[in-house]
Amino acid sequence: MYRNIILPILCLLVSSAVSAQEIRCNVQINSEQIEGSNKQVFNTLKQSIEEFVNNSKWTNLTFADTEKIECNMLIVCKSYADNLFTCEATIQASRPVFNTSYTTNILNFKDNYFNFTYQEYDQLTYQQDNFQTNLTAMLAYYVYLILGFDSDSYQRLGGSPFFQACQDIAMTCQSASMDNAEQTGWQSSHSARNRYTIANNLTDEAFKPFRNYFYEYHRLGLDEMSGNVANGRARIAQGLSVLKETQQTRPSNYIIGPFLDAKSDELVNIFHGGTDKEKDSVYKLLTDIDPTRSNTYDRIKE
Repeated sequence: MYRNIILPILCLLVSSAVSAQEIRCNVQINSEQIEGSNKQVFNTLKQSIEEFVNNSKWTNLTFADTEKIECNMLIVCKSYADNLFTCEATIQASRPVFNTSYTTNILNFKDNYFNFTYQEYDQLTYQQDNFQTNLTAMLAYYVYLILGFDSDSYQRLGGSPFFQACQDIAMTCQSASMDNAEQTGWQSSHSARNRYTIANNLTDEAFKPFRNYFYEYHRLGLDEMSGNVANGRARIAQGLSVLKETQQTRPSNYIIGPFLDAKSDELVNIFHGGTDKEKDSVYKLLTDIDPTRSNTYDRIKE
C-alpha cells in the first residue's frame, strides 16, 4: 500500500514495547574479530536490538504491516571486554517506489564509533530527554533519522520533527555520563562523521534546498517514472545541481556523502538511459562532487 503522502503534524511518542509499529529492522552482528567460542551474548544482543527497534512505538502514526519502513543494521564488533562493545555499524533503509516492485535506498550510513556497554539480558528501554544507555540512545537516534528521511521523501520537509528529535538526542548525549569510547560518536571535535553534526545539518536552514530536492527526487522523480520515465528522469536531473550548491555552501557538511552512498548506483541506472544532454550534465556534476566514484559514474556514458 502506498503511504499517505499528506502527513499530519507529528507528535513524537516514545514508549517501551507496545503493539504494531513503524519499523521493520533486520539486525546482523558480525563477531568474527572476537576470540572465543562462546558467542551467545551476540545472539542475545541481536534479539534485544531487533525487539527494541521493531516493537517500540516511535510516532503517533498508524502504519499498516505493508507500510513499515524496511531497514538493515550491520554491527561489526571489533572488541568486547568488560561489557564494552567497540563496533562499527552500517544502517540502511529503503522505501517503495509508487506503482512498481522497486525499492529505493533512502539511507546508507556507516557509523565508525558505534560503541556501547551492554550486559547480556539487559532490558533496552528509552525515554525521550532521559538518557539511560548509549546503546538505546544511538538506536533511537537512527530510528528517528530513518523516519526523517522517509517522511522527507513523501512530503516537503516532512521529516523536520524527526530530525529535531535526532538533534535533541545528540545534545543530551554530549553531556551525558558515559565511557569515553561511547562519547566519541557524539563529539563534533573528534570526527566530522559524528551524530551531532549530521543532526545539526539536517535542522539547519542552509540545508533546506537539499531536503526539498530529496522530496522532489523521490516523489516527483522516482514515483512519477512508472507513468512517464522521461519526465521523472528530467525532474531528477533538473534539481541535481542542489548537491553541488550545498557542497559549495557548506564544504564540511556530512549530508551529500551519505546521499550519494545511497544513490550512486541508482543515479547511474536512471541516467544510463537518458538523453545525451542529460548524460553529459549529470556525469560532469557527479564526478565533480564525488570524484572517488568516477569509475561508477563512467557507466552513465557507456
